[in-house]
Amino acid sequence: MPLKPRKPLRVIPAKGRGPKKPPRRPPPPQRPPLRISQILKWADAHRARTGRWPTVNDREVHGVPWEIWRNIHQALYKGLRGLPPGSSIARLLARHRGLRHAFNAPPLSINLILNWADDHHRRTGDWPKASSGRVLAAPAEQWHNINAIMIRGGRTLKGGLSLPQLLAKRRGVRNRRDLRPITIPLVLKWADAHHRWHGSWPHASSGPVLGEPGETWAAVQAALFLGSRRFPGGTSLASVLQEHRGVRNIGDPPRISIHEILAWADDHRRRFGRWPSENSGHVAAAPQENWSAISQALCHGRRGLSGGTTLACLLAEQRGHRHPRQTPRLTEAIILRWADEHRRRTGKWPNQLSGDVFGQPGERWGNIQAALSTGNRGLRGGSSILLLLAKERGVRHRLHPPPLKLSTILAWARAHRRRTGRWPTDHSGPVHGVPGEGWWGIGCALSRGTRGLPPGLSLGRLMAPLRKNEP
Repeated sequence: MPLKPRKPLRVIPAKGRGPKKPPRRPPPPQRPPLRISQILKWADAHRARTGRWPTVNDREVHGVPWEIWRNIHQALYKGLRGLPPGSSIARLLARHRGLRHAFNAPPLSINLILNWADDHHRRTGDWPKASSGRVLAAPAEQWHNINAIMIRGGRTLKGGLSLPQLLAKRRGVRNRRDLRPITIPLVLKWADAHHRWHGSWPHASSGPVLGEPGETWAAVQAALFLGSRRFPGGTSLASVLQEHRGVRNIGDPPRISIHEILAWADDHRRRFGRWPSENSGHVAAAPQENWSAISQALCHGRRGLSGGTTLACLLAEQRGHRHPRQTPRLTEAIILRWADEHRRRTGKWPNQLSGDVFGQPGERWGNIQAALSTGNRGLRGGSSILLLLAKERGVRHRLHPPPLKLSTILAWARAHRRRTGRWPTDHSGPVHGVPGEGWWGIGCALSRGTRGLPPGLSLGRLMAPLRKNEP
């Protein structure tokens, strides 16, 4: 006996867990019907407030928050809200307010465009370009729109012609995209004329080309380098002048040798009495050369040199000239010997302003002062020429005078009284027979308590007892 098929079980979903039905979208609100007169009234208010007519891209209608210009455009185009279909905001304004419609522009002609260009040139002094903005003689037109229509065609124009091409053909205006070809003989002809007029050869920043309106040497340089205006490119104005006129090219100077550099250095020594350095400027025997550039070539191995040296090192090696950064070591004994020689010759001890050291080429007392102060050339530092002489030769140091005693000052005062008949004061000048000492300095030391004296005294107080004991 065949079995009967079982009925499928009915699954009852649990309460609250079954599929939810999407909520019903509320019907769109019924917007009031529109009238052409009302739309024009809103457009007039928009122009009065903003200075321009409304477009599809404008937002809400001013004063009517529930209306949007895009919705009004849709209603005009599709015939909604009681309006006839097949219109738009632009067409409505063109029909009722005389606003120009982009798809219903007036025809153009070559003569009309030329008249506008002549008016632009007469007003501004320049010929119009695609970026010149509005047409002055026709404010509703834009020069970039005219250029685009001339290229692609439209508004009764055939196309295939741009605004620069039209002005170059009919008004002789220079067109940067259709310039005359450049050749080497032509560039040399312009360069020779420049040299005859200015006395120097042109370069990229020499400005306009003489006798060629619109041409500049910067444009010639760009054409020679980049390869425009039917020129193959890969060269420069300096290279052309170097090859055909023998003009020195700064970017490709000639090769030099160590022998030439030494000959120029010897000539510099004969002329000026000293060896050249990087800061000596132009080479006297070769005005086109510069000592700084020569030192750079020696250092980096340019212009046929091996590199790894400098002008100072070369002169130190080949001519025995002392290198400014390879100075010999100093000791206090050597400095004192030079100071004794200086005093024997001049009668005065040296200081940092005494110039060259006698019998020591390249040594200066100013450099010795710096070495004593900073501790270079084997010295300890923290000293000076005057401190060293004060310590080793007993020379009086202006900033470190020797100590004084009251008995010594009183003895000097009695000697001053016997010699002049008056007791000394702060204004009595130097102390007789005591080099470096003056009564003004002694008075300051008594007042301040320096040089080993007690403070708070003066020459008058110190000598008051002596005055009382006088007969």
